[in-house]
Amino acid sequence: MTTALPEWFYPGPPGGWTADMLDHLPHDAPKHVELIDGSLIMRAPQTAFHMLVVNRLTDGQWGLRPPPELFVVREMTVTLGRRQRPEPDVMVVNRSAVHSMRITSFRPEDVHLVVEVVSDESRDLDQVTKPIKYANAAIKHFWRIEEENGSPVAYTFELEPVMKVYVPTGVHRGRLRTNIGFDVDVDLDVAEVIG
Repeated sequence: MTTALPEWFYPGPPGGWTADMLDHLPHDAPKHVELIDGSLIMRAPQTAFHMLVVNRLTDGQWGLRPPPELFVVREMTVTLGRRQRPEPDVMVVNRSAVHSMRITSFRPEDVHLVVEVVSDESRDLDQVTKPIKYANAAIKHFWRIEEENGSPVAYTFELEPVMKVYVPTGVHRGRLRTNIGFDVDVDLDVAEVIG
């Protein structure tokens, strides 16, 4: 069974989609839509693994605990350019960037960390496309979290500012301990949640 795309989706606006258009999609648009190279990307339903990892990272007690000037957000976009507005799973942003309850996207200069939890359908975007775009936008820290035998593995990266590429800073199994301008210590064992 196939489902027809809504009328507004195809062929799209003349000249393609732009970052500012995401805030004005029709009410029947999917909840999570990203813009990559001017194309709308609809996110598939998330897996329990994806949900548990995102919940762990954003949990106030067990997850990321940045200093007061930073703030942890989930499933919001970052506007990297006119035709680029990806939606990382988790970000750490400057608290001052959360200046309104109606904000829907952040500027890259306000983003300290982006985290992508890899799903089968997002693998190429999360492993290749998005890291290049985040690095070109000079976002200092990038993490990619993948499933390995049912457990999370976190690959951590830091921006090399001259070449604007990410260099690896670690591979973390079981526990993610690092420093990204503040100490991070996150237990990655999400299987305990479902027992």
